Amino acid sequence: MRNIRIFFSVASILLGLAVHADGFSEFFQDKTLRLDYTFSGNNREQRIYLDEMKVSDGWYGRRVNMDSLLLQGNGQITVTDTLGVKVLYRHSFSTLFQEWQTTEEATRVEKSFENIFLVPMPLMPVDVTVTLTDTHNQVKSTLTHRVDPKDILIRPIGRLAASPWKYLVKNGDSREKIDITFVAEGYQSVEMNVFERDCRDAVDAILSHEPFKSMKERFNFVAVMSPSEESGVSIPHKGEWKSTALGSNYDTFYSDRYLTTLHLKQLHDVLAGVPYEHIVILANTENYGGGGIYNSYLMSAAHNEKTRPVVVHEFGHSFAGLADEYYYDDQYETQYPADTEPWEPNLTTLVDFDRKWKDMLPRGTKIPTKPSKKNLYTEVGVYEGGGYQSKGVYRPAQECRMKINEAPVFCPVCERAIRRVINYYTSGE
Repeated sequence: MRNIRIFFSVASILLGLAVHADGFSEFFQDKTLRLDYTFSGNNREQRIYLDEMKVSDGWYGRRVNMDSLLLQGNGQITVTDTLGVKVLYRHSFSTLFQEWQTTEEATRVEKSFENIFLVPMPLMPVDVTVTLTDTHNQVKSTLTHRVDPKDILIRPIGRLAASPWKYLVKNGDSREKIDITFVAEGYQSVEMNVFERDCRDAVDAILSHEPFKSMKERFNFVAVMSPSEESGVSIPHKGEWKSTALGSNYDTFYSDRYLTTLHLKQLHDVLAGVPYEHIVILANTENYGGGGIYNSYLMSAAHNEKTRPVVVHEFGHSFAGLADEYYYDDQYETQYPADTEPWEPNLTTLVDFDRKWKDMLPRGTKIPTKPSKKNLYTEVGVYEGGGYQSKGVYRPAQECRMKINEAPVFCPVCERAIRRVINYYTSGE
């Protein structure tokens, strides 16, 4: 076995530094390895535990740029050969756990959070490393473990929940397209016609914005009709608790409008056997709210008057890693320390502005840029206020879809950032 592993690593070197689409089958099976983890800790500590491994047919993630990251995220998962010679696959993400660590509650209690990551199933034994970073982009915790595809305790999974699903839009094979999957939350079986209508409205909202509009042929959209026992979702501050498919609720971190689910195992069980890469959860409620976590999922109320802009905004978070550009008058420094450049492409602390949107600034633009009443959405500058902080953090436009619901478009910097993500997943650029 040792000789086989050495041969595998040497072959990896000879095949080059990148795992391109045409080399996917050299290292991976056309299957998905689902890795279930538990993250735990408090405001100072992070711990990572492997819970379970599962495998399903089909790999619906990217087949280009396999060994590289476009965005750093708040964590990374890396697959390497067992000698650590070659990176076979990398993926970045953010988590509710790390966001919770910045809350007051995390200073007085320890909690654990479910987290699930999907990687292509390897042909040979590999090492998987999960790394979590803090608000200074410094590594705080790491777990490395061996995965042997012949491990008899990797559980095969098929259609666990067996919920009906259908394509809303299919532009091609999943190996070449980005699969966006909508999941029903709080819809009873008799309400699935409403859910499908809500999905189509959400798809229309996303595709009405550039660059999604001009690059729409690179996406597939799927709807999963996961039924709930009760209609609606839980709203704790109103004393309303519902039995739903994903166990979601408002009041995440005690914020009235923050709608999420902490039950990621339930979510991925519902999706088992479905082609999915990015997840949109629509909640059958009129109550305003939602949430989006980079490379995890977005969730939005489906029947609020602001549903369309909220879906697009949260998709900016979950799909493209864009940060919130709004801020509060009572400045506080939690997620964006003054000595650290944010990894999100639409914020800067000016620590390393050269790698952000400096190349998009009109000649003579002053930093910081003084707001005006002209070209609110298109004039690129360096405007102070963003990432929940009124001072020390800067955004690229006066108004943007990532700042206010009333903005009709993404600003040019956010639009470019989204376009780069789409190319990263589909064209190898």
